[in-house]
Amino acid sequence: MSRASTRLLIAFIGVFLFARTCPAPLIYRPGEGWTYEPVGGGGSWQRKRAKDQLAVAQEAFDKGQYRLALKAARRVVKVWPLSDHSGRAQYLVGRCYEARRMDERAFKEYQRALTLYPKLENHSEIQQRQFEIANRFLGGQWFKLWGYIPFFPSMDRTSKLFDQVNRNGPYSDIGPKALMNIGTAREKQKDYRQAVKAYERAADKYFDRPKVAADALYSAGIAWNRQAKRAEYDQSIAGNAISFLNDFRALYPDDKRGAEAAEIIASLKTEQARGAFETARFYEKYRRYQGALVYYNEVLIKDPDSKYAGEARERIEYLKPRAQRQVRRWAENDVRYQEFEKKKAAAKAAEDEAKKKKSP
Repeated sequence: MSRASTRLLIAFIGVFLFARTCPAPLIYRPGEGWTYEPVGGGGSWQRKRAKDQLAVAQEAFDKGQYRLALKAARRVVKVWPLSDHSGRAQYLVGRCYEARRMDERAFKEYQRALTLYPKLENHSEIQQRQFEIANRFLGGQWFKLWGYIPFFPSMDRTSKLFDQVNRNGPYSDIGPKALMNIGTAREKQKDYRQAVKAYERAADKYFDRPKVAADALYSAGIAWNRQAKRAEYDQSIAGNAISFLNDFRALYPDDKRGAEAAEIIASLKTEQARGAFETARFYEKYRRYQGALVYYNEVLIKDPDSKYAGEARERIEYLKPRAQRQVRRWAENDVRYQEFEKKKAAAKAAEDEAKKKKSP
């Protein structure tokens, strides 16, 4: 007999001889699935009524025995899903996961409680707990791989959590905050366009709540302002920021942030003027005087009091006669080109006529 066969036979005999004394921590029960039972536990935590089983879960939770509380609460939900106690049990499942710092799993279990048991008395408390979980992720808490291994923070996933909170209670106290926090999450990942979309959504949805709408408009303007500082060649973004901040000042003239908004608008207009000035210089460098004049005039329109305005006026006066001469030259060249094309067409017609006469 080979050495491998001998080892296999010994292993088989060992399993056969000691099978009756080996502990079986994983136990399967029809209708309940697999549960873990420590050696000697004997399933003493199980009860025959939903109410009693929930009492076991609650008592274990109060003592900080979260694994036992989780098993007992889950059993209530699985065995008596339609009982009056299953909603409270599902809530306890979420509490157990939250106590064990498995926040994403806790959020999902709370959502399950809200979805399956909408008449729970502590409906608002569950929404608040979801909001606090999302806030922890907004603060930089890492999501966990498979629920256990800290993996990475994610503002995308955080935004989805806040969106769910808002959909659960759009007109609750935390509904508007959740929507605004989506904008904050997007700003943290420097996705200012998505942040503005979230703020716009909040402003439209809660237009009848002045505090929320004002915060949303102001935040949208600030987000566009931050994007404008990153977008060197897209001056239209500064225009978007100015538009939102002007709306904010017009709709909420008594808001204390009005003066700050005015300062930002002024700086943005100066930035727009600078962008137009740089574009004008580019056209002037390549002797496109007409284009240069357009953008030097744009400097005066955007911010006539900026530091670029004085030089823009000087360049306009200097370039006007050059631009006029250039336009005249272009017009003369067009006339000469048209005359040349006419002569060319006439010559071609004469040549074709001569060929017809020669042909038999």
